[in-house]
Order: sequence, then structure tokens, then C-alpha cells
Amino acid sequence: MAKGVNKVFLLGNVGKDPEIRATPGGMQVATFTLATADRQKDAQGNWADKTEWHNLVAFARTAEIVRDYVKKGTQIFVEGKIQTRSWDDKESGQKRYRTEILVNELSLLGGRSEGSSGGGYSRSSSSASSAGSAASAPDYADAGITDDDIPF
Repeated sequence: MAKGVNKVFLLGNVGKDPEIRATPGGMQVATFTLATADRQKDAQGNWADKTEWHNLVAFARTAEIVRDYVKKGTQIFVEGKIQTRSWDDKESGQKRYRTEILVNELSLLGGRSEGSSGGGYSRSSSSASSAGSAASAPDYADAGITDDDIPF
């Protein structure tokens, strides 16, 4: 069978505070929901927002970042893959399904919120050199760029 591609990019707002737990081996797991919106015209020609909810799961260091920096309303950008789990419901015996996005990369977006140091944190679980690449990023402090130069 030919190789397929399973890659998801989402930009949205967290629906409620993430739930954090640990596996028996001690690995952190964060589960949370993300709302994305799409604007479409309805039958009368009026614009209406359609919200789609996504179940997200983050592991290890990414889950720790979610625990420390993500809360209800936080705007984030994620890259991950879709996975559907199934299990037998203990009460009804029916087969249950849950489609989730397994987070590979996470970027915090938006402005500063109360109690936060602000800025954008980007975490790539596939790259161990993330911290080193931030140090090599250009520093624009000498260029005279201020918050007034930012268009949003």
C-alpha cells in the first residue's frame, strides 16, 4: 500500500482549561478542546460563523507547556495528526469512537494576558534543538521596531 499523509494544521481558541494527567510511567498527558470558526453565507445570504470543535491531546514536554501556559480562551496554532480511538462502553456494551488531534507542534498566539509573561511559545516535539534555534533568531531591538509597528 502506498504511503499516505496525515497532517493537520489548526488555528483557534481553547474551549476550556486543559485536563492534565500522567501515565503509569510518569509521562504527562494534556487533553483539551479547540474551537475553529469558518464564515459562510446562509440561505438568506447573511454571513454566519460555523464553529467546529476539535479534541486535542499533547504528550510529554508539550503537555507540560500546555499545563503551564494554556487556559480557556488561549489562541493557539497546532500541527498534528488525526487519530480515531475505539473502545467498548462498559455500561452499554456499545462500541464508542473518539477522533482526536495528536499535537506535534504548538505555538501560543495572541497578546499578553493577565498573569502571563506574554509572547509566543513554540514547541516542536520533533526537534530537540528548538531552544537553540531561538537563540539564533535575529534581535530587532536595535532596529527601533516598537509595538506601534505591529499591524494588530
